[in-house]
Amino acid sequence: MTQSKIVIIGSGIAGLVAACDLARAGKPVVVLEKAEKFGGRAMTIQKNGALFNLGGHALYRGGAADRIFREFGLALRGGSPTLNVSVLWNGNVMPLTRFLFSGRFTWSARVELTRALAKIMRLDPSADDVMNINLRTWIEEHFREPMGRNLLYSLVRTGTFTNAPDRQCAGTALGQVRRSLRPNSVLYVEGGWQSIVDQLREAAVRAGAELVPSAGVAAIEHDGQVRGLRLTDGSQIEAGHVIAAVPPSETFRLVRNAERTALRIWKDQAIPATVACLDLCLRRLPAPRNRVVFGIDEPVFFSNHSGPTPSLAKEGYVVHAVKYHGIGEHDPRKDEAMLERAMDAIQPGWRKEVIARQYYPNLTAVYDYSHIDRLDRKPGPAVPQVRGLYVAGDWAGHGELLVDAAAASGRRAALKLLDDLRTENVSRLHVASAGR
Repeated sequence: MTQSKIVIIGSGIAGLVAACDLARAGKPVVVLEKAEKFGGRAMTIQKNGALFNLGGHALYRGGAADRIFREFGLALRGGSPTLNVSVLWNGNVMPLTRFLFSGRFTWSARVELTRALAKIMRLDPSADDVMNINLRTWIEEHFREPMGRNLLYSLVRTGTFTNAPDRQCAGTALGQVRRSLRPNSVLYVEGGWQSIVDQLREAAVRAGAELVPSAGVAAIEHDGQVRGLRLTDGSQIEAGHVIAAVPPSETFRLVRNAERTALRIWKDQAIPATVACLDLCLRRLPAPRNRVVFGIDEPVFFSNHSGPTPSLAKEGYVVHAVKYHGIGEHDPRKDEAMLERAMDAIQPGWRKEVIARQYYPNLTAVYDYSHIDRLDRKPGPAVPQVRGLYVAGDWAGHGELLVDAAAASGRRAALKLLDDLRTENVSRLHVASAGR
């Protein structure tokens, strides 16, 4: 008996991880990507000899993505950001240590901060007492001093790419802070994230998966059981199982009567987190000591992703300045002006050193995050009302965030699909035996 084809929609991290797992299990897999290039938001763009990710990207060592990538044999080279970080306050840059011992930070604020960070390092991020309250409530319960609050908000924004303290679940946000505080926890990947995409694609193809670019999907056909897909060019693909590794709104659009399924809840509850990002390649760094800078009174962050490792440009330094949007906050011109002002303070004279520049005014960092309004905290991997349909993506995390959520959800979808296939095969054998 020939095996039914498995189709994965989307070639981002989630889709490629699922493809690797399924192909390595010996299943016939095809990945459909509507763009000409694989990778989704993990792709890397070359511009004037510089390698730009779509905004600043960091891989957390020991996280779900890191573990899965290494299991597949990916060579992950690169470097970690410096521990000598600085802060941006009132238009001025200073080392974090000087900021902590300046008149702005009182002795009691330093004591509060020390105690709160110690508690964060011990907490269980999944515990109800931190998952059922928002981040602002937790911070205000533990900080009387405003400077301590501002510093922790900055750490959360940077670690989660989200600026929504009134909605973020405290547990998930603080768990990410805990991870970021560990030494050498962050990896800036050599060659940009395209190197991860290319290695995942090669692993999937080597295992037997087929990857098809420029293949847009118009609909997932089903009658309560997945039957196939209709592509935007009018062609049809027969398939008994589909993993939709795309945003929840896109999956909802592809499925007939989706409003009667869990897809409606997942779509309606999703709150994307977006950022404005100014990516630059500079011939030199006018202020080389300012390599990592946290905005305290503005929701910005600066990081140097080059030198001595990883190398992301033929010459010069690739740096990123990010402004984290609050809910409903998005003004491309004002955001760009804010980032340029931040750069003036962090790297004075940077405008004369530009080799390449890319500005993204409204880049989606994640299509949903763990927030207190989330009706289903663990979306997917299976869509209960449509047999054979599964979901994956950074929005389908079960406690993970960002790329860790993407990779982990891709694996969950693949494992659930494989388990369902085993159950279906057992059922067929029982039916065949009963008919003899």
